[in-house]
Amino acid sequence: MFVISNAQLLFSQQSSGQKRFKVLALAENGGHHIRYTQAAKVWLNKLAADSSFSIDYIQTSVPINEQFLSQYQLFIQLDFPPYTWSGESMKAFINYIEKGKGGWIGFHHATLLGEFDGYPMWNWYSDFMGGIAWKNYIADFATAKVKVEDQTHPIMTGLPKEFIIEKEEWYTYDKSPRANVHVIASVDESTYSPDSKVKMGDHPVIWSNSKMAARNVYIFMGHSPDLFNNELYTKLFRNAIFWAAKK
Repeated sequence: MFVISNAQLLFSQQSSGQKRFKVLALAENGGHHIRYTQAAKVWLNKLAADSSFSIDYIQTSVPINEQFLSQYQLFIQLDFPPYTWSGESMKAFINYIEKGKGGWIGFHHATLLGEFDGYPMWNWYSDFMGGIAWKNYIADFATAKVKVEDQTHPIMTGLPKEFIIEKEEWYTYDKSPRANVHVIASVDESTYSPDSKVKMGDHPVIWSNSKMAARNVYIFMGHSPDLFNNELYTKLFRNAIFWAAKK
């Protein structure tokens, strides 16, 4: 018979108690973003182990309600769109964000706002993202320069004023969200390689809605798994996690 000693039990309890915070990731698990999600999970799991936080993954919004979200200090919307959510899940998420019950980071597909996929517009969420609707994207991808506008923001710690993102889809919206959010970085459309006619002029790609009680940040870049080979991207991701989780 295998017996756990008191010392082993104490160590186990201390180890489980040492987790700094809990993260929930709502992760897209299909389509052409699956490779990004898979790479993100590998990277996130290692960061969680190295930094003493825990992370749970779900592939649908079905489990989300107020009691479920109350377990987590950070919610990551990992390429999951703002539709197919149940009424209960939407209500719980709104409460989580408006009352600051935890932090939020959204990536890429999290601004796929519109009725083109057969789902109604989630108006509250559109307002949360600056009052935008999705319009178009660079389907054949482009490399471009991202220009940091707020270098003092904690998620930009250790990042240069400009950095390159390769092979991204670069969504455009019906308008710039700038009037309604705090823009942290934008893409310089003049640096698209190859050039593209899909442009919107003022083109924020990282922003935060300071009207909400929750620490929140949207990071557009999140299509290619190769992003996790970009040291500046992973630094941005890591900074965002610890800032949004208030750690």
